[in-house]
Amino acid sequence: MTPLPGGRLVPPTRNTQAKLDRLARDEVRANETPQHSVAAILALGANLGNRAETLDAAVRDLSDVPGILEVTLSPVVDSVAVKLDGPDPDAPGYLNAVARVRTTLSPRDLLAAGAEIERAHGRERLERWGDRTLDIDIITYGDLEIETPTLTIPHPRAVERDFVLGPWWALDPDAILPGVGPVAELLRALQTTPIETERP
Repeated sequence: MTPLPGGRLVPPTRNTQAKLDRLARDEVRANETPQHSVAAILALGANLGNRAETLDAAVRDLSDVPGILEVTLSPVVDSVAVKLDGPDPDAPGYLNAVARVRTTLSPRDLLAAGAEIERAHGRERLERWGDRTLDIDIITYGDLEIETPTLTIPHPRAVERDFVLGPWWALDPDAILPGVGPVAELLRALQTTPIETERP
């Protein structure tokens, strides 16, 4: 309940209570360990240091995580850095890819594993949407749809990122973004054709 001046408590409205119930449910689901392995899509990106070596090492590191059973990497694409105020062609460019993994980790544990690999490769979170040695985001986790203060699945900005959708489509032309639609159609809506790049 919400306290008011004078100490009175006001019960939550029906909409507020529904949001609280949904948040509580999603928090539970974020921490649930699956009974069977789940396919998840992870987005990988790097725009500092030796980007290609970093992505290769990140895939090896993912393969070594207990609970990650299989890792398949998409083609790698080159992209312009995106900052808070939009694309920044003056910033170092990114190499981007997606990895399809099969995992028995919970969504929260998978997120933590990615963050640990980021730190191992020198990731420092000094600036939101700043340059980075390595970025690992969960895009999908099976067909799960959750929203918590620290984890939203599917990734809320995947639908507008051709550097995620392009590699994902190249890896799996029939891929579906849960709750949204086919990745191929999302790419067409962005009027983007994914272009593979040779690794430097």
